[in-house]
Amino acid sequence: MSMFETLHLPAERTVVAPDGSDVRVLLGLPSGGMAHFELVAGKTASAVTHRTVEEIWFVVAGHGEMWRKHGEHEEIVTLEPGMCLTIPLGTHFQFRASPDQSLSAVAVTMPPWPGEGEAVHVAGPWQATQA
Repeated sequence: MSMFETLHLPAERTVVAPDGSDVRVLLGLPSGGMAHFELVAGKTASAVTHRTVEEIWFVVAGHGEMWRKHGEHEEIVTLEPGMCLTIPLGTHFQFRASPDQSLSAVAVTMPPWPGEGEAVHVAGPWQATQA
């Protein structure tokens, strides 16, 4: 068995995230895991916060918006290919795809995603169309 892993992006989603986005689980190591997220054009994910993980996202395709709130700091940023952003532990966040383009991002989760119960639904600025 090789100590290295290699994987092509799966053609179909592996799982649906707690926020409603389609997830294609990629590879991981003991300190973190990687996944590809996709939200269909015109859809809005559910707002969530994570109990134990933080993430770094990199947008690979499409356009949309991301809302993040941590304590008193709150902002909405435009998502477009080449945009990289962080979701520190305890951040409330929600994202949505533009009306005419699906949104795709690759994210690293640290530590690796522990499973069910990690994401907690919170109030966000937009009405979710995915859950």
